Amino acid sequence: MVTLVLWAAAVTVGAAGQRTDTPRERAKLDEARSREGAALVALADAAMDGRPAADFAIEWRNDFFKAQAGTFVPFTVTIDRSKVSASSALMYVRAAPHTGTKSPRAATEVRYPFDLIFPVDLGSATSGRLPITRGFALPPGDYDVYVTLRERAPDLLGPEPRLKAAVLKQPLSVPDFWTGGLTTSSVMLADRIDQLSESPAADEVLERPYVIGDSEIHPAETSSFRKDRELLVVFLIYNPTVSAEQDFDIQVDYDLFRQVPSPATAQTEPAVPEAVAIGAHSPMRPGERYVTHTDPQRFNPSPVGARVDRASGRPMMAGQGILLSSFEEGEYRLGITVTDLLSRRTLSRDVMFRVVGS
Repeated sequence: MVTLVLWAAAVTVGAAGQRTDTPRERAKLDEARSREGAALVALADAAMDGRPAADFAIEWRNDFFKAQAGTFVPFTVTIDRSKVSASSALMYVRAAPHTGTKSPRAATEVRYPFDLIFPVDLGSATSGRLPITRGFALPPGDYDVYVTLRERAPDLLGPEPRLKAAVLKQPLSVPDFWTGGLTTSSVMLADRIDQLSESPAADEVLERPYVIGDSEIHPAETSSFRKDRELLVVFLIYNPTVSAEQDFDIQVDYDLFRQVPSPATAQTEPAVPEAVAIGAHSPMRPGERYVTHTDPQRFNPSPVGARVDRASGRPMMAGQGILLSSFEEGEYRLGITVTDLLSRRTLSRDVMFRVVGS
């Protein structure tokens, strides 16, 4: 069964000027909208049966956040705008449990852990890469996500033109952030982070999935950055140790490494600084040259300005901005070490990026 939670919003897109003066015309419009939804679902069904539509390519990237129930998955699909001619589209997202087999889709009606239709404004541009960002929540586990994108007709009551469509199948392993151990969200490379004066409305959450508290993260489209840019790295820290007095103490260290042609070259380069008493450094790997480290970040009640509520699991947002003007062109790794100073637990995260010409 398809959950069309956003269908009421979706049907208004591209319907300006539709003829709805009489009950009969309104009924015809409702029927046309129903056919739109059925067409999207049929395309996803066909893809599950091994017959995906492919009028254009769809690229996918996603992140993972801890949610009140399960895991939140903000994602971005990107298309080549020149491959579609309509000004609006509908996107259907279905998450089906991954079974590990190629058996055909069940013929009986089923409920999926997530399925929803989103309206999409394709804008006025006629070329270039067009990113479309949305989000959904799922219980931890392995899934196959199907994303169907289909053009909308300019006049739902007129003759239906040939509408382009495509379906992407994306395997997805959703982590469990509710195990109680120290962990983090995905580590994101961002173009910018905006401070919001007010939170988005409840019905906008799935369409603005990178809003976290009073901040909105705008993920970078690529991991390649010009030398006149700033590398922005951001992530959320979950499940710190909290004392009976509601105290916590987290330190984050950042170490930068550049890939070099061979491990032999790396051995002649300066070593990573010794780990300090209250923190740790990411170890250098074969084939890398140590570049530098930034000042450690410290999160405790004093700088954060508020105590962690263990019941709500409110995360800490960590991140770093690094100017790239002095960097050589090449491939880099940012090693991130998160240390819980109360439990002495540590975890490591890596971010790979490339510096290109200015």
